Amino acid sequence: MVIWSQFLVAATERVINGSASGSYDLHLDKIDRNWSEKLTSIDYAIFSDGHWFFRHNYLYEGGNLIGCVFCDMPNVTALGPGPAIRRAFLAAFEEINNCKNCRKLFSVLRTFSPSQFENGAWNAGGGCNRTRPIQKEDLNKDVPDWDYRRIQVEEVEIARTAGEECANVFEILDVTEIMTMRPDGHPGIHWGNQWMKGYSDCIHWCLPGPIDTWNELLLEIITRYVS
Repeated sequence: MVIWSQFLVAATERVINGSASGSYDLHLDKIDRNWSEKLTSIDYAIFSDGHWFFRHNYLYEGGNLIGCVFCDMPNVTALGPGPAIRRAFLAAFEEINNCKNCRKLFSVLRTFSPSQFENGAWNAGGGCNRTRPIQKEDLNKDVPDWDYRRIQVEEVEIARTAGEECANVFEILDVTEIMTMRPDGHPGIHWGNQWMKGYSDCIHWCLPGPIDTWNELLLEIITRYVS
């Protein structure tokens, strides 16, 4: 079962002049019920989230606007994606650990996987035309992607400690480093989106290849758990 939830928390897209804006109001203390209502019927959950936080989003707690991401508004605190990512995963894992009618749940968080546009942003001619992986010693770890991974890992560790009382288990599918080494693994201009011709997809991943590695790592995590 695949459940679509862009932010894990409650979100409403802003409408401007009758058109969807692509910007969202995120209520960081309210869970997206699209996924949380199904918790009582599942035993395993894989959380794979991140890139939707890189929009012009507006962050709320207690119904009050506390900041925004990539916006320039007077009297509104400008926050990066990091605080929103942290608060969303915190809320999601608290929902799991506070679920009274749930079975023991095994949760896996897939860490942040990078977008790898080069020579421009996605809408400014950027692409991903490499044909082979890069070496580990050539990785650049002085980029925000590693901060987002760190935030996710920290929230898993907090949830793992809290989950011991209710026998919930939290694990990490750590793909950040290995995916940073695979700029050759994106669809690029070959993604076949008829509405986005001329643009490259350097965020999603191809099959076979990188995703096979994800599956192998996930299988190992689950095998260790059940044995």
